[in-house]
Amino acid sequence: MVKNKKTYYIYITASVTRVLYIGITNNLYRRILQHKKSTITKSFTHKYKVNRLVYYEEFEYINEAIEREKQLKKWRREKKVNLIESANPGWHDLFYDFID
Repeated sequence: MVKNKKTYYIYITASVTRVLYIGITNNLYRRILQHKKSTITKSFTHKYKVNRLVYYEEFEYINEAIEREKQLKKWRREKKVNLIESANPGWHDLFYDFID
């Protein structure tokens, strides 16, 4: 019997003015929807309207996702911007790719 395989994601969200937030989740659709609904009014993402999914990576193992998240958070802003633009040069909201 094969256990249900989980997928883990690190993701970067951005505001219209390109304030960045890096997070981790096992349900990317649900997590970005939470950012978009912005119900936690004292959160960083609510305050700066950081709710557009501009980059993500998938992982099979949680420990790999956690390590990658830590790595990205240590990067300087310029390196994060280059990463985003290498995969999403127009900074389009990738969340809508999950809806279609």
